[in-house]
Amino acid sequence: MHPRKKEHPKEKAGLHPRNKHRERYNFKHLIASCPELRPYVRRNEFGDESIDFFSPEAVKTLNKALLKHFYGIRYWDIPNNYLSPPIPGRADYLHYLADLLTNHQPAAQTGKLPRGPHVKCLDIGVGANCVYPIIGNREYGWSFVGSDIDPVSIASANKIVEKNPTLKGQIELRLQPNKKDIFRGIIREGEHFDLTICNPPFHASPQEAQAGTLRKLRNLRQKHVKTPVLNFGGQHNELWCAGGEERFISEMIRQSREFATSCFWFTSLVSKSETLKGVYKALEKAGALEVQTISMSQGNKASRFIAWTFLNPKQRQTWVQTRWHEGV
Repeated sequence: MHPRKKEHPKEKAGLHPRNKHRERYNFKHLIASCPELRPYVRRNEFGDESIDFFSPEAVKTLNKALLKHFYGIRYWDIPNNYLSPPIPGRADYLHYLADLLTNHQPAAQTGKLPRGPHVKCLDIGVGANCVYPIIGNREYGWSFVGSDIDPVSIASANKIVEKNPTLKGQIELRLQPNKKDIFRGIIREGEHFDLTICNPPFHASPQEAQAGTLRKLRNLRQKHVKTPVLNFGGQHNELWCAGGEERFISEMIRQSREFATSCFWFTSLVSKSETLKGVYKALEKAGALEVQTISMSQGNKASRFIAWTFLNPKQRQTWVQTRWHEGV
């Protein structure tokens, strides 16, 4: 016998109004779209249908079902131990990015979202999962270049694109040959991007990454956990780098200066609020002309992304008129 059924709000608090994942997961519909999810669905202690979020295979299969059901992705898979990200949060970042672009529309087109493949995005650290390009393309028709330092990630993302006819020709994957470079070696001469997006490695060491995983698992299980199991997976370059996210984002900002006129908005997720002080300092030093910090919320988790541009108002106006007019 289950304890008294838990009352749930109809919608998940905090998610963007256009996010397809605001309602609780409807496992009946998800299983209809992706039957392989069925073995992982069971009743939890409150009598609700759920999956074991402690299980990497269950989390991966849920993602497969979400991408198939909501975005029409026929094939999606990742190698073992690679990052299988929470889909609702990834979608949120992209919807807020669409708002960021919308705010620069001419007065006559206020509120219209720039759509179509002429809106070009660069995903730095696309990963084996290719999730940002998938959602950005399926929701807004944007075209993407995804970069990564890991050949296995690039091969996996390429396979996803090749096996989904709707993505072919919309997403291009590029291997970053130099691990110290972020934009150089990826952005080509004369190439322009409306957005760069990034989910940087946010831990400063393997030990810190492991401690973070243990905390997350304890929250899921509500009890003490000694052995970390990466339920969302993640290779070392996906989870940690020397100096953590502050050093990574600060270095990204420094390098973005070289490509000041190649991109309208550079952006990055910032996982920890204490990182912002150092990031703002780096932006001031680089000479960014406008900086925006956009807050997001997924359930109990508060997050944010930082956006910066080196374009002055006249350059921005010209950019919008010459690049976005055809899709509005």
